[in-house]
Amino acid sequence: MRRKAWCVIIAGMMLSALAEANAQARTLRLSHAELKDRIRGGWAGQTIGVTFGGPTEFRYNGTMINDHIPIRWYDGYLKETYEKNPGLYDDLYVDLTFVDVVEKKGLDAKAQDFADALANAGYMLWHANQIARYNVLNGIRPPASGHWRNNPEADAIDFEIESDFIGLMTPGMPQVAAVFADTVGHIMNYGDGWYGGVFISTMYSLAFTSDDVDYVVREALKAIPDRSTFHQAIADVIRWHAQYPNDWKRTWFEIQKKWTDDVGTPKAVFEPFDIDAKLNSAYVVLGLLYGNGDFGKTLSIATRAGQDSDCNPSSAAGILGTMLGYARIPAYWKQGLGDVEPVDFKYTTISLNDAYALSYKHALELVRRHGGRVSETQIEMPVQPVRAVRLEQSFPGHFPVEKRMLRTELKDDYSFDFEGIGFAINADSRADDRKDHVPEVEVYVDGQQVETVKLPTNQTARRFVAFWRYQLPKGRHTVRLRLANPAEGGVVALDYAILYSDAPSRPPY
Repeated sequence: MRRKAWCVIIAGMMLSALAEANAQARTLRLSHAELKDRIRGGWAGQTIGVTFGGPTEFRYNGTMINDHIPIRWYDGYLKETYEKNPGLYDDLYVDLTFVDVVEKKGLDAKAQDFADALANAGYMLWHANQIARYNVLNGIRPPASGHWRNNPEADAIDFEIESDFIGLMTPGMPQVAAVFADTVGHIMNYGDGWYGGVFISTMYSLAFTSDDVDYVVREALKAIPDRSTFHQAIADVIRWHAQYPNDWKRTWFEIQKKWTDDVGTPKAVFEPFDIDAKLNSAYVVLGLLYGNGDFGKTLSIATRAGQDSDCNPSSAAGILGTMLGYARIPAYWKQGLGDVEPVDFKYTTISLNDAYALSYKHALELVRRHGGRVSETQIEMPVQPVRAVRLEQSFPGHFPVEKRMLRTELKDDYSFDFEGIGFAINADSRADDRKDHVPEVEVYVDGQQVETVKLPTNQTARRFVAFWRYQLPKGRHTVRLRLANPAEGGVVALDYAILYSDAPSRPPY
């Protein structure tokens, strides 16, 4: 039995080595027209997906959108949305901010180049992106700007929804995609938040090489360390899909039971709202696997899973659009697309037509740089095997145990005590006179000043989460907030504190 077992193990190792060798030996061959069509399909898919899911975004939190609830789509809807709700396209115009950096600074652009572009863009940001912007504007450079000790929303969806551009310029090159993901993704995220973008961009990269959705999902997951909670969540979705192949709602319920507890994002802790990257990536995979290559079905399922239900179908439709190519996206979903393709996205000087051309240009540059050949008729690229990126996990050993309502304006001093190892405080800084003010708050923990925080009332410069401190010694602590410059004006309204301990709360039964 021992000898037989060893034979099986050795045979398995040989097959794995052979599969790896075959993967390394594969060559991606596309005509210029095919590459353009795939890239165009990726950008168009994103645009269709975010437009379709826009009206449902964060309106169905912790619940699915049942089949009897209609989600509209008609000729002219794209143009109407472009004109009436341009802010909906944040996962595209942030993406394009980074495309513009690559175009202006080149393929060797540094993390600080991308960070400066994000920090100084005129558009509104939220969650991890806005905290990263604040950090960069106040001297915290990447990757520290995205680290969970400096960014309470490090595990949020932000990089996941703006990583598409990486996969679209790295056809068949997931290792190259991972390098760009490391550079850009740690501006605003860490751990599971970073993995969301690594995973999405890897699926895009692999979508150029295969029309098998199941293969693309499984292969892309190899980029994520299996000890991470992100990997475990996506592996669960794959397993549940195999167990319930014809029932996406059953898999949705399994996801809800196991993966909906948020740790970092204060707004999402103890609430149905969930902007966590692994949960929303699970919904992207739900749409891809159960959609099984059908564009409309993929779009519908990724949307009807709820939560960030415009960004999730945008990612799913973008990946599938890359796999299918623009020409094979059903005409029903492309109706009205021609009307908006020449139109610049708000806050940019880049249209969809520009995005198609820029990603094609950058893809050719990367193909040449990484061992491929570009002739007048064909592009040849050795397909890279997927390699796991490094292991990192946000908020290790931190468990939210209480949401304490504060509900007061900071006039001078405010203090509270708690038992635990950390806290995060949500607060709003506003200006009733509609002028820009910058209140400053001194933060003390156990009598020691730990920082002075600027809280601009200007919404593009605001600190999205006001105060936080992690990794405190376990025990009783006192937090004191002191308004340092009351004459500056502005109102600091304290809302609530999320308190952390080193173990989860247990029910009293």
